[in-house]
Amino acid sequence: MTSAARLIDIDSTRGARCIAGLGAGPRGAGLLERIVANYDGETTGPLVVHLIDPHPPGAGRIWRDAQSGLLKLNSLAADVTMFTDETSTIEGPVRQGPSLVEWAELASRGELAGYDLDTEDQQVADEVRSLGPASFPTRRLQSRYLGWFFEQAADAAPEGLTVLVHAAEVTGVTTIDNGAQRVELDTGDSLTVDVVVYALGHSGTLVHEGTRTAELSEFAARHDLAYVPPSFTADADFSAVEAGEPVIVRGLGLAAVDLLVLLTEGRGGAFLPGDEPGRLRYRPSGREPRILVGSRRGVPYHSKVTSVLQGEPFETRYFTADIAREIVAEHEILDFRTHFWPLLAKEMLHGYYRELFTGHPDRVRVSWVEFRAELDRFAAQSPELHEAGLAARVDPSDELDIETFDHPLRGAAATDVGSVAVALHDYIREDLRRRNSQQHSENQGLFLALLFSFMTFVEFQDAPNWSPVSLAGDVRVWWKGFFSYVASGPPGHRLDELLALSEAGVVHFLGGELRVWEDEEAGLFRAKGTTLERQVSARALIDAWLPDADVAHTDNLALRQLIESGEGRERIAATPEGSLATGVIEVRREDSRIVQADGTTHPRRFAIGPYTSNPFVGAFSRPRTNAVSFRENDAVALSTLRLVGEISRENEEREQHEHAAEHHYRRPLQRTLGGLARKS
Repeated sequence: MTSAARLIDIDSTRGARCIAGLGAGPRGAGLLERIVANYDGETTGPLVVHLIDPHPPGAGRIWRDAQSGLLKLNSLAADVTMFTDETSTIEGPVRQGPSLVEWAELASRGELAGYDLDTEDQQVADEVRSLGPASFPTRRLQSRYLGWFFEQAADAAPEGLTVLVHAAEVTGVTTIDNGAQRVELDTGDSLTVDVVVYALGHSGTLVHEGTRTAELSEFAARHDLAYVPPSFTADADFSAVEAGEPVIVRGLGLAAVDLLVLLTEGRGGAFLPGDEPGRLRYRPSGREPRILVGSRRGVPYHSKVTSVLQGEPFETRYFTADIAREIVAEHEILDFRTHFWPLLAKEMLHGYYRELFTGHPDRVRVSWVEFRAELDRFAAQSPELHEAGLAARVDPSDELDIETFDHPLRGAAATDVGSVAVALHDYIREDLRRRNSQQHSENQGLFLALLFSFMTFVEFQDAPNWSPVSLAGDVRVWWKGFFSYVASGPPGHRLDELLALSEAGVVHFLGGELRVWEDEEAGLFRAKGTTLERQVSARALIDAWLPDADVAHTDNLALRQLIESGEGRERIAATPEGSLATGVIEVRREDSRIVQADGTTHPRRFAIGPYTSNPFVGAFSRPRTNAVSFRENDAVALSTLRLVGEISRENEEREQHEHAAEHHYRRPLQRTLGGLARKS
């Protein structure tokens, strides 16, 4: 049991300053760790940190233990950490700790302080013992790691710093006398604190009028159909999707992969070894629906790369922070396709070909230095670079054509579902071969180039001079989707399972540019794409992607109340071209302080996470990548501690002034009373 959960003598905290963290998931836990690391009792004084979350601390809503043990991360165990390290450019102290795989190794040896593997349920215990650097852990195991991290952060609190956890949901925050903040809980209780940090993590979106989701929901209700809107898979209700009945699924990203698991293996089916080595076959339970799946591209996200670099270490060349800073400064209005994409595309080619030429010299005809000169000369998608590549490579299939890479089914056409399946099977198997083979480690070079480019670009995503059209379409939709498609796909075995489901007749591919519409007369959902010539119909539809950020219609009460009260506002991107509601709350870049409706910063509130205007890459990170979230956590922790110190000093000065004033007015009265006493 941690210090956050022990019975605490509340009287001992009286007179202490208070910070409330709204949310105790990975982001709230990371903030706590930074507050503890930066706390100085001499300057801050006694402090209480309240962390409020209806879900378990550390894991929060998304990573809570109460979800299917079949759901997994799409990150390797070696690529997950909650700890700062030597690469972290932070003002506060670096406090290193184990990555997820290192944590599991320590737990397996019985050397992990604060965690006893013998008390775990068998499924998690077995996974901990078998976890390796290239394993894809379950979300339940990640929940254990995050919970342990939270406990370590809370237990590290020095004398003078108390951590209290409240299993509740915040319904709103109001400003009261002297600037104090009253935090209202759904239990009916309230907390009066000095500073509030919103660290709520991902939130859902309420179905509201005027949206496509509302139209589909209303149509489904009128005709007694099943419709599952964009949602977090662990929260979604698929019970209305009936066994044996067709269901149209839009999306082939991570959310789609998760729902396929829940609708098949989660309903009693099983994946077994296939007739050929490395292949799987699926044994149905009979409870599965008939899944008709398509998307914009019509293919699943590329599988996670598991190879390692064999050639020269990766380093950026065409897209760096300095280059991006110059672009932002040089243009009155930013356009992603014009100003950023050519450089991002070239950086991707640079990462891919650097590894091909230096890691596999037997597959090329010229040196890397010679080909890099060609890459310097020509644009990423130019005919000249294509010709130079053909001359330099032994195998033409080693070319990285980004346009084809992004639209693998463009121009393809089929008259029946079986023909689409054949094309998809070939595509998926080739993807698995190239992304999970050390012989094709150039794909690791591509992944690293895209990862570092994405992390660099996100720092400039909130620049004030974006074209609203480009920000809404190119940056927030296409670029984010492209990154996920290439670099944030599922583990390779999930695609093996997808092939087995297709071969078993449970999953049917509809191809690309999928369009869904309502047939009022028939009372059915219908769908058709550009790959498959015929349309399909079903009484069930699932939109398999995560809900977009929309603070005006979020399902989180505290965020909605923040906007409605005017003590926070939605960021509006405005340029001479027009304006765009971004769906996120506006915060000041340097310290994440919330911007109010009148444009001033809130004196007592901060916000961090995916629903804010500041850069967001994830609550946890790959080790040694100078994580954006860790830097923001540290900056906010320091800002809140300094603010608490200022509040303490202001209160002391006010009390001294009031005491002096009271003493000043009391002395004449005492003299008068004394005189009266003598006369009597």
